[in-house]
Amino acid sequence: MPQASASQLPLQSAQLTWRLRDWIAGFALFASTAGIVLWQNAHVAVLWDLGYVLDNAARIAAGQMPYRDFPLVHAQLTFLIHAGIIRITGRVYFHHVLYVAAVGGIGSVVTWRLALHALQRRIAAAWTVALLLAAPLVAVGIYCVFPFPSYDCDCAFWVLVALWLMQRVALNSESEMRPSRELFRAFVAGVVLCVPLFFKQNMGLPFLMAAAGAVLFLLFARLFRREDAPAIGPGAPMLLVLLSGVVAALIVAALVLHSTAGIGNYIHWTIQFAAQRRLPGFTDTLGVYLYPSLAWMLPCAVVALAILRSSFGKRRWIQITAFVLLAAPFLFTLLSLLLYDDTDERGDTLLELWPLLLLLAAALALVNLVRAWRNLDLSALLPLVVLVAINGTMMSQQLWGSTYAIWPLLVLLLAEMLASLENFSMRATASRWFVPALAALISVTLVVCGGAYTASEDRLSYAQLPDGAAVHSEFPELAGMATPGPYLPEFDELLRFTHANIPSNDGLILIPGEDPFYFATGRMARFPVLLFDKTTDPYSPDEIAALVRSHNIRWLILKRDLQINENPTPNLEATLQELMGEFTLATHLRGYDVYRR
Repeated sequence: MPQASASQLPLQSAQLTWRLRDWIAGFALFASTAGIVLWQNAHVAVLWDLGYVLDNAARIAAGQMPYRDFPLVHAQLTFLIHAGIIRITGRVYFHHVLYVAAVGGIGSVVTWRLALHALQRRIAAAWTVALLLAAPLVAVGIYCVFPFPSYDCDCAFWVLVALWLMQRVALNSESEMRPSRELFRAFVAGVVLCVPLFFKQNMGLPFLMAAAGAVLFLLFARLFRREDAPAIGPGAPMLLVLLSGVVAALIVAALVLHSTAGIGNYIHWTIQFAAQRRLPGFTDTLGVYLYPSLAWMLPCAVVALAILRSSFGKRRWIQITAFVLLAAPFLFTLLSLLLYDDTDERGDTLLELWPLLLLLAAALALVNLVRAWRNLDLSALLPLVVLVAINGTMMSQQLWGSTYAIWPLLVLLLAEMLASLENFSMRATASRWFVPALAALISVTLVVCGGAYTASEDRLSYAQLPDGAAVHSEFPELAGMATPGPYLPEFDELLRFTHANIPSNDGLILIPGEDPFYFATGRMARFPVLLFDKTTDPYSPDEIAALVRSHNIRWLILKRDLQINENPTPNLEATLQELMGEFTLATHLRGYDVYRR
């Protein structure tokens, strides 16, 4: 039976109504992804990351104002969410685990529905292909690779939500809603486009600029549109309302910041200081596209597309040849599990697929610009928006370190590329097997290799995770936290000493600040900085010593047995030299030295 063309697909397919199989598939995706996140948290924890998020959330929950009362180089919403969890449910770590598991599960479902829409208008096997592409998110979903509370992961989730709302706006021409409800939906979409910016700057700002730029592009295209030209997307009123939602959200956010933390403080810490300490050079960012594997992967893809587009593209042997060429990078990634024993090499081989797919998606985005100009189709511009958000994320830690939260965005680009590939050849009816087979191979590759990548904890190799069973804390506040090694028992010993010997009103300072100390104890942080890392600590050693005196800090806790591999405090010796003249050793614990002023 020949495959239906895009024009032959039923109109109601674009509405993405839920049927029984959708509910079953959605529940399976949610439960499986959330289950992996829970499993991850049951056996591994990186105290460095947990301490930064949870301790800052705890001081916000206690009434301190970020950017005004203490420096914070990241946007605020993740910290506010976890502060809210603390205020509502108390200081129990497992409550935060439930939150990240739920976000991870919902993120996989939203990604699947977005991919389904990208495919459903253009190929008949859309439901199957979308589910195949979403299946790897069980292993590499938003919170699977990095399973701890994270602003990157939260930002990726809200990017997905914003894309889902933009997709609803793009369906305006097929909607049966009343005009007033359509306009309200467009306004809400504009508001939500701003939300990622307040989770993570380097991802949220490029995403917002790209999304707003896409809307402006369509409005500008309307000025040059011929009367007889087709118009697929929403009309000018909806686009203007969407932009008004963006403007309104930014104005409200600025007013709230001005009346609370101070807009000047916010700009200084999250933009000026953060860019100074964390923003990589342009050459380093472009370096993600210079890996040797591209020398053979990219030509394979280009040759495959060229022969599919040729006059011989309808011949079976040509299609098989093209399929093998497109499949080669994924087959090699699968074989890497057998070729390499080292988990780092296996993980690198998987991540080397990213530059290839991003370059192919960039080519597709340029083609879609032409289609959007001709048809005023907002959905055609969404891949470009996704691509910009991904490249903005790369500005954080470049390719290898930045991909852990944005695998769903890669899935969306894959869906767009496969949907376009369906009609790329000269005769689509001759290749009805092509896209589902390629989707199945991609799915198997990402499930198997992505599952191995997550299970190996390769992304967490910056911290020490010794072999052996996970160890739990004895403190109820840390219920749900577990990791191998001596780190939690040593932390428990510090907490017991603190409860017994350090008055609750005494100010103290922890160097380098690896542990979630204030979350576990409920004490009020009295020193401006909690984490003495070069990207979060703005003070020199002499300034730290002066602040210790002015804030009446009476105790210094120095952690000797760090879980993080590298020394995070570049001026540690100079800082200790400034402080040790005023402190004397009070006790020597297994992993800590405690000094009293």
